[in-house]
Amino acid sequence: MSKPILLVVDDESDVRQALAETLEKRYGADYDVVSKRLPKDAKSELEQLKKQDRDIALVVADYHMPGMNGIEFLRDEVQNMYPEAKRVLLIDWLDTSPNSAIAQAMTLGQLDYYIFKPWGLPEERLYPAVGELLSEWVRTKHGSGLEVVRVIGDSRSRAMYTLKDFLHRNNIPFKPYSPKSKQGRHLLDEARVSGSRFPIVIRFDGKVFPNPSKLELANALAMKTQADAGLYDVVIVGAGPAGLTAAVYGASEGLRVAAFEAEALGGQAGTTSLIRNYLGFPRGLTGSDLARRATEQAWLFGATAVIGHKAVGLEIDGRTRMVTLSDGSKVKSRTVVISTGVAYNLLEAKGIEPLVGAGVFYGAAVTEAQAMGGKKVFVVGGGNSAGQAATHLADYASKVTMIVRGGSLSTKMSEFLVREIKDRDNIVVKRNTKVVQAHGEQYLERLTLQESDGSEVTVPAQGLFILTGGRPHTEWLDGTLEREDGLILTGPDLLPEGKPPEGWPLERDPYPLETSVPGVFAAGDVRYGAAQRIAAAVGDGSIVIRLVHRYLREHYEKSSSSSS
Repeated sequence: MSKPILLVVDDESDVRQALAETLEKRYGADYDVVSKRLPKDAKSELEQLKKQDRDIALVVADYHMPGMNGIEFLRDEVQNMYPEAKRVLLIDWLDTSPNSAIAQAMTLGQLDYYIFKPWGLPEERLYPAVGELLSEWVRTKHGSGLEVVRVIGDSRSRAMYTLKDFLHRNNIPFKPYSPKSKQGRHLLDEARVSGSRFPIVIRFDGKVFPNPSKLELANALAMKTQADAGLYDVVIVGAGPAGLTAAVYGASEGLRVAAFEAEALGGQAGTTSLIRNYLGFPRGLTGSDLARRATEQAWLFGATAVIGHKAVGLEIDGRTRMVTLSDGSKVKSRTVVISTGVAYNLLEAKGIEPLVGAGVFYGAAVTEAQAMGGKKVFVVGGGNSAGQAATHLADYASKVTMIVRGGSLSTKMSEFLVREIKDRDNIVVKRNTKVVQAHGEQYLERLTLQESDGSEVTVPAQGLFILTGGRPHTEWLDGTLEREDGLILTGPDLLPEGKPPEGWPLERDPYPLETSVPGVFAAGDVRYGAAQRIAAAVGDGSIVIRLVHRYLREHYEKSSSSSS
């Protein structure tokens, strides 16, 4: 099998040769390094390699070249012929003004990264950057290579999608197989199962789980699905960015912490294809990567993370707060942090519900992006999540159509995403439009759209991704906490007339993130007035632990000292 290629393009022969030799030294065992002087020569090389069905993993092009600069070459030639290849610009140290074409190209997703020349010791800057890019390319092209579980089933079925999404969001390495493929049939024969209950999960040790529920799969993978006995200092309901941050800070400061998440650690943020505006990650990071890092960090500090059951009740018993879970168990704690976030609004259109997981998806559905290769897909929504999903899907789909109810993207979407969407040739935005019906027997086949003048048109569609607004799931708090449109009121929002809410038992006013019940806090998007940004949720998660400490000192240290 031919090795993937690293292509270097630079008209300066000494730089080109040095970079090619440096890359060959580190990556030559696994990649062929090819160098070309001019963009036109490199274009011809790419065309020949395309005919030979060779893989291009990474292209490094110098910014300053005659005839066509590096940005133009990477954007107009490489991205069109090899959209999965990583695109790196070689620049001088004086090329980084904030308004430069380089910064704009990075913002618009036309480049994956840049490398300075001279690069000094390659181990310091060059190799780490290239190594990370190649790791991403391998994961995108071939998967992780590690198969903790194998999932056999129809790739377009709802049950198969549910399991793949669960595994992906919980960062469990897996590989799907069709039961009709040679490998799939071999796995079924080896496991001695008929395949009558698809999808079938085969664990790394060979144990077979026919059509497991998400809870059964979690238990099969030794994920923690039950809380430990005893009294916690903090119980966190919802393990998205706010909840995981609270878990990290609480556990690192010596509190006994348990975080509960019904679906997957990382929450809705874990489904985001790429977070581009998070501080400290100039190239961005995936939602699943952020969730994985935060979960590991919380675990290392000693926090307990429990998945598989949602909260269904909150009780107050003196100084103890009890959270009831969907399996009937109760978890006792001195304080509670509610950080359940919001879920995407259900799309009110005929035919949607039967096709969820079979061409219709709520959220970015990162696991389905590659399956959309060459297909026509639609994204419903006008916020950042919808924009990120559209640009990610555009790397695979032949055409991405964004369906926006309003007249403008810029109302709810960050400017860098608006510009990137305008720059992508295969993304079309249909404003003042809505989906009124989905068609298909077993899988999505067509959509009926209602346009601004009230007329309807039915169009072919192989994928529909719904990312429309959000709604909090806080019905379980009825009669317990004060809310507004389902969002939990905290701090100053509980004092509209300068007085605490009715029934507030303390002489002091509620703390900034404290709810209408002392010792119960809200953080992240579920909180009324939240900024609805991942960074803001992380901020809430860190701040709330300071308030938890203040509450514990107020209600436990004073009690302890008075009794002595």
